[in-house]
Parts: sequence; C-alpha cells; structure tokens
Amino acid sequence: MPAPLTLPRISWGDPAADRRVLLVHGLGSSAALMWRVGTALADAGWHATAVDLRGHGDAPRALDYSVAAFAADLVATEPDGGGAWDAVVGHSLGGAAGTAAAASAPEWTRRLVLLDPAILVDGRDAAIVRRSQERAFADNRVELVQQEHPHWHPQDWELKVDAVHRASAWAVEQTSAQNTPWDVTADAARLTVPTHVIASDPAVYSIFTGDVAASVLASNPLVTMSVVEGSGHSLHRDKPEETVRQLREALA
Repeated sequence: MPAPLTLPRISWGDPAADRRVLLVHGLGSSAALMWRVGTALADAGWHATAVDLRGHGDAPRALDYSVAAFAADLVATEPDGGGAWDAVVGHSLGGAAGTAAAASAPEWTRRLVLLDPAILVDGRDAAIVRRSQERAFADNRVELVQQEHPHWHPQDWELKVDAVHRASAWAVEQTSAQNTPWDVTADAARLTVPTHVIASDPAVYSIFTGDVAASVLASNPLVTMSVVEGSGHSLHRDKPEETVRQLREALA
C-alpha cells in the first residue's frame, strides 16, 4: 500500500470507554461533519474518533488520492493505546476506504458499518459526484446549502461550508480522476469481519443499490444491508435519527 499520512482527529465520549469506534467521512467532507454519529455513539457508551482524510480539513496534502492511499492512512490510524477498533463507520468515500483497509488488514477492526458506501462509482454516479463537488466549490455559501438541504440541522449547513472551505479542491478533483475505475468490489468480497451496509433510499439517491448492492451481498455472506427510507446519499444528515437507530442495531 502507499506510504500513510498521519490524520488529525477529533473525538466524542469518554476516552476510557471500553468500546472504540472510528468514523470516516466522505468526499469533500470533514471529521466534524460526523458529529451526529459521534455524539449518538458517545451517549451510548462508545469513545468515537473521527479523522480528516488526506486532502480534507486539517489533514496533510499529498499527490496520491487513490482509494488505496486513503486506505493506507486508515490502516495506520489506531485507537489510543493501540489494538483494533471495535468498529469502523465510513460514509461514501470513507466506506470505500474502510472496505479496502479492512480487506488488507483484517486485524484493524472487528466490525464495519458502511453508510451508502462508494464501492463502485462509474458512469452516471461518477458524473453526479463530480458535478456535485464542482458546484460546492464554485459557490460555497451557507444560504445555498440551506436551500438545497432545508431539513438538515443548522450545524450541518455550517459545517458543510467549513468542510468545503478547508478541503483542497485539487485533492477532491484528483480523487475522482485517480480512481478510474473506482471499484473496490474485490475488497468487499475479501472482507473477513462482519460488515453492515446502511444504504440510502434509491428513490431519492443512492450509490449502493441495484446490481452493485446485489453483487456485493452475493460475494460475501458477512455483508448485510438495510435502507434508510426517504434519505439521500448523506443519510446521516438527511435522516439522522433513523440512521443512528440502524447503526446502533448493527453494532449491538
């Protein structure tokens, strides 16, 4: 794997908690935008740690933005005191990187939960992702985020603007350019830890759906799936209560 970078962290909950979870954000996002998941798991007795991925937030910049590079950084990210994570929760790009990390280092985590993970992104989905990121960087005003997502929590509006402001536009662009094809289905098939996918609603918009979802589920009996109805790709912001309920159920 590529040489890893050291990723900055934020956390929620008691550092002495006996259950430790790593939260991994998606493309163009940040550690802080995992706050709804972090606070919910902290309230449930976990110590939750979120990282800024390379090229995002306060993380180091680099030239390599392949999914393998993101995964290498995650494998090198251990709980305080070492050992394995009790769980890793990854959204979108974070879900793809977490899948590749767990496939390459089975001892890294005991469980995976993937929030609408970007396991395979091509064709229409690749174009949608690219246009969405271009639009965010072209006009990064909180009023536009609020108009597009009126049901989000006000902190999500603020943090989304902050995440785009602090991310490298070049890094986000290169993440799409360097992952052609964007495909970690072989990694998903090699997973040896229990893995649950919480997908968004295909009637709204989902990356993990249809033939991709069916293929991944058929390739590995350790992978299970549920859907948050009425949510788009950012299900933890669109439907946070239901996403957290399914997450807690997956981690029980």
